[in-house]
Amino acid sequence: MSCPLTLAWDERLTGYDFGPGHPLAPVRVELTMALARELGVLSRPDVTMVTPAPAEQAELELVHDAAYIDAVRQAGRDGRPNGRYGLGTTDNPVFTGMHEASALVAGATLAAARAVWRGETGHGVNIAGGLHHAMRRSASGFCVYNDPAIAIRWMLAQGAQRIAYVDVDVHHGDGVQAAFYDDPRVLTISLHEHPATLFPGTGLATETGTGDGRGYAVNVPLPAGTGDAGWLRAFDAVVPPLLRAFAPEVLVSQHGCDSHRLDPLANLSLSVDGQRRTELMVHDLAHEVAGGRWLLTGGGGYELVQVVPRTWTHLLAVASGAPVDPALAVPAGWRSFATERTGEHAPERMTDGAPAEFIPVSAGIDPADRVDATIMNTCRAVFAWHGLSAPF
Repeated sequence: MSCPLTLAWDERLTGYDFGPGHPLAPVRVELTMALARELGVLSRPDVTMVTPAPAEQAELELVHDAAYIDAVRQAGRDGRPNGRYGLGTTDNPVFTGMHEASALVAGATLAAARAVWRGETGHGVNIAGGLHHAMRRSASGFCVYNDPAIAIRWMLAQGAQRIAYVDVDVHHGDGVQAAFYDDPRVLTISLHEHPATLFPGTGLATETGTGDGRGYAVNVPLPAGTGDAGWLRAFDAVVPPLLRAFAPEVLVSQHGCDSHRLDPLANLSLSVDGQRRTELMVHDLAHEVAGGRWLLTGGGGYELVQVVPRTWTHLLAVASGAPVDPALAVPAGWRSFATERTGEHAPERMTDGAPAEFIPVSAGIDPADRVDATIMNTCRAVFAWHGLSAPF
């Protein structure tokens, strides 16, 4: 299908850099863009690249307190930690120009959101975005400004009445959930590793929202070790029926790829192929339930050479309407560049060789299976709020 895609990109986005040894190394974004270029994804006729401007103060204040923004700006100038606002921790060390770099990430997601909302494009993407842990008054989990939440708030301010946010990062999308926990205009759905075994320690199925937002926060906390079949089964059981019932005007998604089995910071066991299948499912849902209006971002992902560039190149290709064949060889030029930049031996194909198949819950559900038990808990917690019956 035809999928006009607007990509907000500036080389300065790699300036969001917490320094040597930090897991969120900007080389992962650099390698992604290089691989997407090498495979011709960025030169497709329906792909437009725009240069974003940094988010302005008023735009950042859609989600963050002014005092926090001032603290970020000051810390980036004097280099001093500010524990009150989560600045200067191991996860969020202070770096020079931190405000400017973080505001540019937020501005890139806003640029993509504007293009989608104004009908200038079908899909908009900031592959360097997805900083979903940042809270109103604090940095958290490598995230300073919460660009998905800022973009959603901006679209609400333009008149949007229903926006759905789907987060497939291995970590709970806690910052976005918190921003809209009492707002029925925003349906947040997060699939992630169970909080008993992973940061940030939230995201149980019982977290469903508060006040008018009750039932509009959805969490699918999957057990450590879950692979493609379980992940895709859970996604298929929970996400499509909720999105169809909610009928969003825009679908927003965060595509952290740290759910991969090689990721050093988490414990799920997906393949690149399973992540690609998820991307295809989200893309199809954007066309089915939101008229093709899809805002997407990157997110986590800390296997910098073996996973992130391939998974996010697949994501960009899916969003362009012309998915890359998983069997395709990774270009030799890119492999040499990746080795030059990181010293690592780069992968040779765009696939992990996994089937990325699953059995839908309509074929039967087993309460003794930990993934199925998670599906049951989530459906029981939220489906009735949307007039849905549990699929078991």
